[in-house]
Amino acid sequence: MATVQEAPAYGARAARKTARETRRNEAQAHKRLTSRTATIIAIVIAIFWTIPTFGLFVTSFRPGADSQTSGWWTVFVNPGFTLDNYSEALTSGGTALTLGDSFLNSLAISIPATIIPISIAALAAYAFAWIDFKGKNLLFVFVFALQIVPIQMALVPLLSLFSRGLEINGTAVFPGFELRDVDHSFATVWIAHAIFALPLAIFLLHNFISEIPTEVIEAARVDGAGHGQIFFRMILPLAMPAIASFAIFQFLWVWNDLLVATIFAPTSSLPLTQTLNSLSGSWGDRWYLQSAGAFISIIVPLIVFFSLQRFFVRGLLAGATKG
Repeated sequence: MATVQEAPAYGARAARKTARETRRNEAQAHKRLTSRTATIIAIVIAIFWTIPTFGLFVTSFRPGADSQTSGWWTVFVNPGFTLDNYSEALTSGGTALTLGDSFLNSLAISIPATIIPISIAALAAYAFAWIDFKGKNLLFVFVFALQIVPIQMALVPLLSLFSRGLEINGTAVFPGFELRDVDHSFATVWIAHAIFALPLAIFLLHNFISEIPTEVIEAARVDGAGHGQIFFRMILPLAMPAIASFAIFQFLWVWNDLLVATIFAPTSSLPLTQTLNSLSGSWGDRWYLQSAGAFISIIVPLIVFFSLQRFFVRGLLAGATKG
């Protein structure tokens, strides 16, 4: 009977000892990983980083005459706010397009330029991870190495290729194949962004997809599932964190792009960044409109990021830790 009573007591003492050791280890780890000096430095950097953004935000609501004659900090002494900057910014622009028109162009560029490379990269990543074919490893290394090629280095060859094989203003896409009745003014921009995004997209998605347990794939094959069923019913749902994280990365990159769109897009399809760049006027005397346009331009990226942020860190970490 004494032995029966001592067993629970011993188990309780062991549990309390384990809990104390766990708390002690957590405290030591927290002490090693945190530093009061680093925290103070981070706060100071955050303050200095936020002040210019806050000043730009205040300027976007101040009348143009006030912004040109006094600093934004004077708003605390002599407050004056207006929405005219935003309405004027949306209906004007330094180019043939207004900011509102180029805002729609940016949506028309960014959404397909995000979906196209993700669709191709997901298929390629699955093939590299779960399909055996000759030269697979060498081809994957080649795709991975393409990440080091600067975009600027490929712009001229790609533009030359488009001018011969896909006329920006014209009809012939390939010899014997015409698209006279199709508006493909954004096609060259979509293709360019997809080409530049594919190496990183394939690398990240491959590393995520290849970590899926082999038993899951083998069980599906035993049940008679083919590559199409495995990919659409199993791989895509499981790889959604990596896909969503790269979608955020790619969308933000395309939305903020100026170089690629300026080179490949025709005048009627210029994005928001091009119009925003010219919004301040020839002499820069309307820069307060540019501050309003800047905050208009960040609305969509904020919506995209906050709607998918729970996938961002998880997807990037999972896809970047395996070589």
